[in-house]
Amino acid sequence: MPKFAANLSLLFTELPLIERFAAAAKQGFKQVEIQFPYELPIEAIRSQLEQHNLQLILINVPAGDWAGGDRGIACQPDRKTEFRAGVVLALEYAQALQVPQVNCLSGIAPHTVAYTEIEDTFLENIAFAADMFEKAGVKVLMEAINTRDIPGFWLNNSRQAFEIIKKLDKLNVAFQYDVYHMQIMEGDLINTLRTNLEQIAHIQIADVPGRHEPGTGEINFPNLFKALDAMGYSGFVSLEYNPVGQTIDGLRWLSQTDQ
Repeated sequence: MPKFAANLSLLFTELPLIERFAAAAKQGFKQVEIQFPYELPIEAIRSQLEQHNLQLILINVPAGDWAGGDRGIACQPDRKTEFRAGVVLALEYAQALQVPQVNCLSGIAPHTVAYTEIEDTFLENIAFAADMFEKAGVKVLMEAINTRDIPGFWLNNSRQAFEIIKKLDKLNVAFQYDVYHMQIMEGDLINTLRTNLEQIAHIQIADVPGRHEPGTGEINFPNLFKALDAMGYSGFVSLEYNPVGQTIDGLRWLSQTDQ
């Protein structure tokens, strides 16, 4: 079975973020990820990780004004300075907390800007992030998001992501494959993973529809996990879903998985 990690931004939300580390450890997790850890001081996070013997394996670069509707800003030409300031902040957290991977969200494409300028901006920003994080031994990830949940999200399919990775030609740039988003946008999950595994550094899961735990929708997760084992996937599979009810109740599928 894959190595499972808990996304503390979506799981255990019955508790304040600072208390979710303990909750995850109590359920047997050894690795966690946080979308945006910046509401907590570095020392507070470090203390929780050490106290509960946890590894923080992934964070995101700040995504702009999330409450105001931003879903990342890496593709927006007029916000390069803001994006790069976010990279500096993310690097500070990644270095201090020994986070091996940082995700950059492209965001929603501006309607008044040509596709080529948007793509050039994204390439430039990811290259900047890759060079900054390379010095710290950190991998930079990009994630495709479905346009049903976030209309206009620029990076929205795996083919597009793999083409960008090829253009960048940076050793520390890879794809974060989110099963939920890719099932909605393109399906063909196992074949895509098998064909492109060397460019995929991290996997996140949620079922479709609803973005809830495995077993609530249409994806055959037992087959997916068996396929990942057969491929020799060595990275983490993170639980990035919204539990239908209480988080612990929603983890029953995991206890029934043959690990």
